[in-house]
Amino acid sequence: MSKWMVSAKRADFKAISESCGISPVLARLIRNRGVTGADDTRRYLYGTVEDLYSPLLMHGMEEAAAVLERGIREDRRIRVIGDYDVDGICASYIFCRVLSACGARADATVPDRVRDGYGMNVRLVREAAEQGVEILLTCDNGISAAEAVREAGERGMTVVVTDHHEVPYTENEDGEKIYCYPPADALVDPVMRDPGTGETYYPFPSICGAVTAWKVSDVLMDRMGCPQRERLLHDLLPFCALATVCDVMPLKEENRIIVREGLRIAEKTDNIGLAALIGVTGLSGSHLTAYHAGFILGPCLNASGRLDTALRGLHLFMETDRDRALRTAQELKDLNDRRKSMTASQTELAIGRIGQDPEQRVLVVLLEECHESLAGIIAGRIRERFYRPAIVLTQVDDALLKGSGRSVPAYDMYGGLSRCSDLFEKFGGHKMAVGLTIRKENLGELTERLNALCTLTEEDLTEVLHIDMELPPCLMGIDLTREMEQLEPCGTDNPKALFVTRDIRLLSARVLGKSRNVVKFRGADDRGNMLDLVCFGDAERTAHRLAGGEETSRWKDLLAGSGSVLIDMVFYPDINAWNGRETMQYIIRDYRVKE
Repeated sequence: MSKWMVSAKRADFKAISESCGISPVLARLIRNRGVTGADDTRRYLYGTVEDLYSPLLMHGMEEAAAVLERGIREDRRIRVIGDYDVDGICASYIFCRVLSACGARADATVPDRVRDGYGMNVRLVREAAEQGVEILLTCDNGISAAEAVREAGERGMTVVVTDHHEVPYTENEDGEKIYCYPPADALVDPVMRDPGTGETYYPFPSICGAVTAWKVSDVLMDRMGCPQRERLLHDLLPFCALATVCDVMPLKEENRIIVREGLRIAEKTDNIGLAALIGVTGLSGSHLTAYHAGFILGPCLNASGRLDTALRGLHLFMETDRDRALRTAQELKDLNDRRKSMTASQTELAIGRIGQDPEQRVLVVLLEECHESLAGIIAGRIRERFYRPAIVLTQVDDALLKGSGRSVPAYDMYGGLSRCSDLFEKFGGHKMAVGLTIRKENLGELTERLNALCTLTEEDLTEVLHIDMELPPCLMGIDLTREMEQLEPCGTDNPKALFVTRDIRLLSARVLGKSRNVVKFRGADDRGNMLDLVCFGDAERTAHRLAGGEETSRWKDLLAGSGSVLIDMVFYPDINAWNGRETMQYIIRDYRVKE
């Protein structure tokens, strides 16, 4: 059962609301997201790209831009090496567009997920050298590619690494981190730290690879005197937004501005490929949100890297023919539909192997027949189901396993793997997500060591629902619910507003959805106000929970419209639009049965 924590942050909400032209409720919600004072509240609400941090604050930025400028002016051939996820695709596209505008001889490639694994490798370096490439420019990868960077240098190539992942490190006997940088000619990564202070050079290091590429591009175009600079920075912002959401970056500070402005521009994008993808997913003419980016558009691009090649996603954005773009976009959507079916069956298998009451604090599961590209998604599903760090491994051959991990906030998964680094052929990532390759013979020891070194407590493994305030649903009408849309884009570190209310009586229930994963209740508060309530999730689990174990009469009575189940609930308000009529409904996030 989740732990409910109601926020108690203080501020002069009346003064902030008057200064910013918002209700005291919205002022409180924004304060709960770590924003203090009227000035920061205005930046949260109305910040623009003019409020973004200067890219020159990023360590290595001027050096990287200088190396690229010199290469372009000397007509040296440049190859961009990205990654096979949304962030890597978008970052590669940004560099391709900008290098072309600067007059560079440049092309791009991405590693094959199955053949190459994550990031730049020796094979890609050798292939580039054989094809006469003189400068390698990475994006969304490279910080952990020391061997490949060294190989490129030995072959006389210049390497510029742009990445946003954690710098690999080892720990000495005192627990001090010794960072291991690749021997690149220039290196840009917002997480790089000042060795003297331990603080990051860049004031907001939680940006994705595409945003890092966008900021490098800004400085490069400025140095080159590119006349298209302002227009390109504007047109490429949707790709920064898409990558930020899909790479699960925190939606605060400059990320919030980038996503809000980028999605707004995407609604009327001139990019034929992006417009085609928006069209085939049924979003044309819609107000695009972080949900659309993260759960509809992004998965179609990710599916290309999972089940085919991410180059199809990159080529979609480079496409200039509308008919070809529509065909490619539809193929990506079809790939994603296939991916969803495969994911569902393998997730069910994984949960069956773990059992209903897992003993491990760090869950490690092997799915021999699973497509390796699905490991990260399934690990995320397992984490959500059991609220524990989860690693899913798939079998590459008789000797090797590949996998991905997803974590909970209290556990640094990259740090955990770093303490077992001798077991891996390769690994990388950050606190919340990792990728790894390991010999099958080391699987048992990995599971044992991760759990032996794990210090997570039962409290750490209890999901905490951070609730904004206690407020009766009857006080949340359409106007206030619309005002709360100003919290968008919502996602990591900027969640949708949650409220708690007591003593709601459920009177009837209907199960909806092809997969029986939606339950719609009719309820009433303690004053007799009638409420439409919606609960997402498996209907059988909902029935079991409401019925109080073995007894099923409560659930049967609800289905028959004669129920009476008293609950406390955590919820958020939603406007239900149907046939031109708008009504309020309340989405149940969690609940506790009282009688």
